This record gives sequence, structure tokens and C-alpha cells, in this order.
Amino acid sequence: MVTDLTALGVEYGQVLLVHSSLRSLGHVEGGEGAVVSALRGVLGPDGTLVVPTGTSANSDTSPLHRDAITGMSAGEVAAYRARMPPYDPATTPTNVMGRVPEHVRRLREALRSAHPLTSFAAVGPLAAKIIDGHARDCLLGERSPLARLYDAGASVLLLGVGYDKCTAFHLAEYRYTRCPQRRAYRAVVDDGAGRTWCAFEDVALDDSDFAIVGAAFERTGVVRVGRAGQARARLFSLPDAVDYAARWFAAHRLPQSR
Repeated sequence: MVTDLTALGVEYGQVLLVHSSLRSLGHVEGGEGAVVSALRGVLGPDGTLVVPTGTSANSDTSPLHRDAITGMSAGEVAAYRARMPPYDPATTPTNVMGRVPEHVRRLREALRSAHPLTSFAAVGPLAAKIIDGHARDCLLGERSPLARLYDAGASVLLLGVGYDKCTAFHLAEYRYTRCPQRRAYRAVVDDGAGRTWCAFEDVALDDSDFAIVGAAFERTGVVRVGRAGQARARLFSLPDAVDYAARWFAAHRLPQSR
């Protein structure tokens, strides 16, 4: 695994945002722990590893929640909502992010951002700088870890997943127009006074065209493509990806009116 990562271009001291599918790698002795160890080994003590640790199940405005309550009566839905635990950065498991991010967020030295829906976890010397200040009303925009990763010149590693999982493109949704479409979000939180629901408005995130954007971005020749285990892996600059996606969205998405 280490040889594959270095051949791909992962380097000592990088700030690296990783999206991964453990299953796509084939058999890995030691599982997700071995993958994380390999990543940290290549990055070294001066590198910072970042993963998405989102918790969309902690919301009643997410597709995951809608799927969960399908077929329930109104009373059953109310009871389900009443049982939903509040987001706790220290203990709330990730949803649909995979086993590698879950392993990272459980590391003793890991830091995790405070957002109840779109958190990130990080280990390394820049972890606090990247994770701190994740505003509740900013899922993946200027006051989120994605913007701090952009500022840090981070790289993105897609390890056995496609561009449809490339969270960095969401930052471009905040930047490609002065008036991105917005919608309401809700989540369960506990700010010290007990369990409660919070509501906020933010950009209406839409990843339906991310695979198309990614394919076009890759054709520019700035993406390093290789193998890690049995998986296809891609490595590229996060700022380059965000800037490209912002231009692509401006050219291809319909403008929004306010």
C-alpha cells in the first residue's frame, strides 16, 4: 500500500483529504487500520490527514432520513424523531462515509469539526487549523474545513471512489455565483442545555453532476491516476479542483434568481 501511494504521488508533509472505499482495495491485511497507517506513514509527522465524517442521519431534511421513515405512520415518524440522538463530535458515528473515515475519527489524537451534518476529522499538525470554526450555518463553504483545506493547498485522494464522492466540488457551489440556491436544513444538537433541534439555511448542495465535472477536470491532465491495491486511485490539487468546478458550474448550471 505504501509503495502504491508513493508511486501515485502522495508525499511527505502533504495536507491530504481522502475519500475511500475499503472494499474496492481488495483484501488488506489489517483492514481500515492498515490503510490509515499507510497513509500516515507516507505523510509523515509533518503531514495532515483529513477525512469527511458526515452524519446525515442526524437530520430530518436528508435523503437518508427520508429513506428511514418510508412507510411509517405519522406517529411512528414522530417517535423516530424523538429517539434521534444529538450530534456529539466525540461519539457520533459517521454515516455512509466508509470504514476508513470512521477509523480516523476514533483515533485518540483526531480532532473533529462541530457541524452536526457535514463534519470532518483530521490528524496531524494542521488538524486544529483545518477543523476549528466550522460554522453551523455553513455546511461546506467558506466557514468550513473545505475552505481551510483550500487555503492550505491541500491535495485530494480518491481511493477507490469516483468524482461523485469529491466533497471539494461542493466548495465551488458556494463560489461560482453570487446567489447560489439555498434551502432549509435541520439537525439534532445539544449545546449544553439538552437535546434540541436546530434549523438553518444554507446553499442547496447538489452532487448530481459531480461525475461529469470530474471527468472533464481529469481531461485537463492535472490528475495523477494509478492503483492502490485493486482500486483505481486519483490524486489532485484541491484548489485546482475547486477552481475548475466553479468555472464549470458557471458555464453549465442555470443561474439562480433571488
